Amino acid sequence: MAWPQPRRFGIESLQEAFVSDIAVQGTPERRITGRRHHGERPWGRVARAWAGLALLTGLTVPLAVASPAAAHEHPAHQKAAHAYVANVEDDTVSVISTKTNTVTTTVPVGDRPLGVALTPNGRRAYVTNNNGDSVSVIDTRTNAVTATVPVGDGPIGVAVTPDGGRVYVANFADDSVSVISTKTNTVTATVTVGDGPLGVAVTPNGQRVYVTNDLGDSVSVISTKTNTVTATVTVGDGPGNLAVTPNGQRVYVTNAGGDSVSVISTRTNTVTATVPVGDLPNGVAVTPNGQRVYVTNLNSGTVSVIDTRTNTVTATITVGTWPRGVAFTSNGERAYIPNQLDNTVSVIDTRTNTVTTTIPVGDGPTGIAITQGCGSHHRGCAAGGTGR
Repeated sequence: MAWPQPRRFGIESLQEAFVSDIAVQGTPERRITGRRHHGERPWGRVARAWAGLALLTGLTVPLAVASPAAAHEHPAHQKAAHAYVANVEDDTVSVISTKTNTVTTTVPVGDRPLGVALTPNGRRAYVTNNNGDSVSVIDTRTNAVTATVPVGDGPIGVAVTPDGGRVYVANFADDSVSVISTKTNTVTATVTVGDGPLGVAVTPNGQRVYVTNDLGDSVSVISTKTNTVTATVTVGDGPGNLAVTPNGQRVYVTNAGGDSVSVISTRTNTVTATVPVGDLPNGVAVTPNGQRVYVTNLNSGTVSVIDTRTNTVTATITVGTWPRGVAFTSNGERAYIPNQLDNTVSVIDTRTNTVTTTIPVGDGPTGIAITQGCGSHHRGCAAGGTGR
């Protein structure tokens, strides 16, 4: 079976590249970047190089204290909650009102946007542009791009620290993490991590950043004090995205190649459990109360619900085709799931674990974040829980 040559880390031939239940043999390109082709490595399953892409970090954290620079931007002054959805195929971000579940505006951003993260006060959205090697900064009051920040090669995952002062961006193609100051919107540090960094999550106390290395089957742990890697944790096959529990004690990591989720103890930085989920798990987020983890399964078109007390799957929800990120409303009663090949977002009632509505968005929705909410790519959950 020939491996298609998508643009950059891209999605030119998704249906061809990812055929359900067919193992791809051989050695597809180790980095599918459109401008760099390094060595090759055999994979036991379908194209895992970007199977964990987008919607990275489902970091669950308490409502963060705003940094001095953003202190005047109090969440109480915001309008109603909105979901920000990156559309990779048309270079836009769809803005959804969670009150009406309709798209209220569409924001043009950079080339092939993938990840989305919101500052704790919800006043700015940071969007990674994978082909543009940049991050677009959206003012959520005006829904206009106010800055574009050059970063590393092939940015994907993105997360904001709880104090709102820094943004961490995983650059897949050059094995680095860019650190952006939100005060100046410039890169202040670059951290070398593992092979093919993809997902990013910050602990609730803001002291550590966890980064998945998709091609290295590992997670790098960065100290935010020194911006150096202090530990490397071996996880499953093809780790993509990750989420931290509200109490900061555990990290849940999706392993696309292993159809599983690794559970890391942040106290020991070791894997304490492995949870089987659906086919090609990708996005992950923890509910604001920390009781459940929602995992999107690309090939299955489903969401696995994990009970954090037992680390077992208690429900499986059918959503759209190729579900990517996960984001929760602040009360945890709804989960929003972008379906990349349907150009829709599924809305799940978390009380019944059923889809209650489906929202048309842009072309190729991937990453998602909700203001005053919790989930993949956002930090600042009033209910005492998550982020990206």
